[in-house]
Amino acid sequence: MATIEDGVYKRKDREGYWIQWIGKDGRRRVRKAKSTYLQGARREREDLMRTGTNKTAPFAELADQFLAYQRPRLTPAAYERERGIVEELLKPFFPGVIASVAKADISRYVSERLAKVKSATVRKELNVLKHLFRLSVEEWAHILVSPAHGVKPPKKPADRVRFVQPGELRTIINSCPNWLQPIASLAAFTGMRRSEILNLRWLDVSLERGIILLPQTKNGDGRVVYLNQTAIESLCLLPLSIGTKPTDKLFGDVTPAQVSQCFLRVCRKVNIQDFHFHDLRHTHASWLRQQGTQLDVIAKQLGHRDLRMTARYAHLADSQVQDAVGALDAVFDATRYPSATDGIGEPEKKAVND
Repeated sequence: MATIEDGVYKRKDREGYWIQWIGKDGRRRVRKAKSTYLQGARREREDLMRTGTNKTAPFAELADQFLAYQRPRLTPAAYERERGIVEELLKPFFPGVIASVAKADISRYVSERLAKVKSATVRKELNVLKHLFRLSVEEWAHILVSPAHGVKPPKKPADRVRFVQPGELRTIINSCPNWLQPIASLAAFTGMRRSEILNLRWLDVSLERGIILLPQTKNGDGRVVYLNQTAIESLCLLPLSIGTKPTDKLFGDVTPAQVSQCFLRVCRKVNIQDFHFHDLRHTHASWLRQQGTQLDVIAKQLGHRDLRMTARYAHLADSQVQDAVGALDAVFDATRYPSATDGIGEPEKKAVND
């Protein structure tokens, strides 16, 4: 049993090991060890005594440490998003030292950002800030308590499910310029994201098997995307030459901005309002659900890790649910009322006295 003298001990009223040490500010600190083993708790204490709490470290220094930590753990695109948030927003807003940041400052950041951008954007920025401070407490021991703990994020906006009917989609695709038609078709008939489509290489596509193998998606995982005949026909129309390499992209140097802006112009031209390129992904999922496809199958095709993301399409199969419930009548009909030969179930006939 560890003793209080070596700084690692157990409490009678709580489980696990506890660590006691003196921080750089000269104050005694106590916290529960993350390790459930004595030697691990001792190593944690040694690390804490070496680093202590650094109240004088600038927030910018912590931000740089956070970005260095995140870079090998995120996809290049995800890292760039977080780097933009940290460098362009968080660093300028928190110019002082780490210890000077209070919960009220973070709440003020949320309020000021809500006046400029959508709540979904602020939620993402706040998640980055909370992650940064959590690492500052748990990994690097710069501070003891995260000032972001307990800061409520803005209310999540209602899930957007905008999709078009088959006739509308045909009009949109036929009105697209030749270079955009296969891109829009793939989005509508596979549910792939814009970035996934534009990063496709020929080696990722297997027309014989009717699949696309995505080596890395937005979530950082690979996945298989299944193709229907319409999607295969769209891919077959793409130009190929003897010099085409397996590592070449299907759509060359087309940029995300070019796709989205041109697609919006097409929708306005054919008078389809409030419909964006990403809504082709919603259209794919909505059509699957209307055909009675289970949510877990849709999630697999879209690459959703959490079924809650796919649940936005659940209501689109209300007619299937109603039909399924109505079908129970046939199951129950045979036993709805007992047979008359049983002498049970018929109203009892009372004798009538003269």
